[in-house]
Amino acid sequence: MGAGIAQVAATAGHEVYLYDANANALDRAKQHLEKIFARLIEKERVTAEEAEIILGRFHFVDSLYAYKNAGLVIEAIVEDITIKKAVFEQLEDIVQPNCVLATNTSSLSVAAIASACDRPDRVIGIHFFNPAPLMRLVEIIPALQTSVKTVNEARKLVDSWGKTTVLAKDTPGFIVNRIARPFYGEALRILEEGIANVPTIDWAMKEQGGFRMGPFALMDYIGNDVNYKVSETIFSAFYFDPRYRPSFTQRRLAEAGYLGRKSGRGFYDYHERAQNPEPVIKEFFGRKIVDRILTMLINEAADALYWGIASHDDIELAMTLGVNYPKGLLAWADEIGIRECVRRMDLLHEEYLEDRYRCSPILRRMARVGSTFQSPK
Repeated sequence: MGAGIAQVAATAGHEVYLYDANANALDRAKQHLEKIFARLIEKERVTAEEAEIILGRFHFVDSLYAYKNAGLVIEAIVEDITIKKAVFEQLEDIVQPNCVLATNTSSLSVAAIASACDRPDRVIGIHFFNPAPLMRLVEIIPALQTSVKTVNEARKLVDSWGKTTVLAKDTPGFIVNRIARPFYGEALRILEEGIANVPTIDWAMKEQGGFRMGPFALMDYIGNDVNYKVSETIFSAFYFDPRYRPSFTQRRLAEAGYLGRKSGRGFYDYHERAQNPEPVIKEFFGRKIVDRILTMLINEAADALYWGIASHDDIELAMTLGVNYPKGLLAWADEIGIRECVRRMDLLHEEYLEDRYRCSPILRRMARVGSTFQSPK
């Protein structure tokens, strides 16, 4: 991720300094970037001369003191709050007073990271999505301590890199990782209940739901260790709200080393000549799977709006650009009908009697007065 962010900044014309405590990781980043630009030349996305100029902007350094004159530092290390705070504490003693310190965390508290600094007003979350050079969306997350000046500077700079920024409140998962949890969690629940197998759920979400990837194929792509860790972090941060409860099935896969594509096996087997199960293709059955997962996603998006996590437009942008959903979830809710969304949530709650399936207050109120997200009353 760090190398990808560096590529974005260097391509935009900045001198970029990359540091990693692990020298081997730094070497791998250098080799990776050289391969990326060789591929871009081959595909005629850049000329050899342009690639040489961009690669010349990279500086691979062996000390944090290389950042003493930086205008912006973006941290993209392991998702461990203790380690991140230690790094920010070090950086603050090195950089200039006007340097913005940013974290690329996907789910940790930006306020907690900022608290490690004497000048927390210049600390902000700038969350890129993987792969950073290709994904347009970037979440901008001000901490409670972040100044308006820092927010404006960070957003203006990232926008100038050709990205689309959205503003998110500093709450667990921000916009995308919070709202997207049911895409994975409810699919896992359907699997664990024995309602449908992995390929059937993926088939339904792709072919009938219109999503680019099914949830299990996507979890394998992300890595079951990574996806599980995000779910676990958000579950804990929300004081163990059952709506975000992680899955034992995914935990066991991660513990077994079945991480997905990167290990050759996850929910699917990626080894040569591997034979994976076929989906059960039944239109009505597939529709029921899609309706259940989609309703949970809509409920989560509505709740994010209700709690002021982000604006209506930023929620829609985040889910279409950040995770490539076929349409905005709030627009989808209007299309299905708000009353129908409420009815589906209530049916799930009546079936399971779990707080996991509680309907967002905003949906219930909208259903009562007959409003839509497009035309609120």
